[in-house]
Amino acid sequence: MLPHRGKPISSKAVTVWRLTGALVALASGVAIGGIIWLLSQFHAPPWLLIVLAGVWMVQAIVWVVWLPPLRQRRWRYDIREEEIDIQRGVWSTRRTLIPMARVQYVDVRQGPLLKRYGLASIAVFTAAAAHEIPALPMEEAERLCRLIAEWAKVADDNDA
Repeated sequence: MLPHRGKPISSKAVTVWRLTGALVALASGVAIGGIIWLLSQFHAPPWLLIVLAGVWMVQAIVWVVWLPPLRQRRWRYDIREEEIDIQRGVWSTRRTLIPMARVQYVDVRQGPLLKRYGLASIAVFTAAAAHEIPALPMEEAERLCRLIAEWAKVADDNDA
């Protein structure tokens, strides 16, 4: 695994991701519950119904309990005058370096859960892809957005 470089995202991300995971688990629970009910109408073997319920429980535990703190611990970012360095991943670690000269624009995004916890995400767009740094304190996200825009403009002016 790559060593952790840069700054971590907010620890409040764990709460936001747990709530998101709970909503996903609720939706999948309704779907699996419907499948279990439908199968029971066709006299499916009881073990099959138990397996389906067990799969849902494992999925819910992974998405609500286990995955959010692990994701938060693995996320790192660093914004330098020449580049943006993003490191993330749970099962495999990925590191992305985005040269400032390639940045076309940057957005601050905030959904209802992020807003509730005073967080925002930064989306950095290049010609080839969009990259996101999630769950930053709102003030930090706005400051970094302005900083990236300023450094990207300077980098672009130097290339011209």
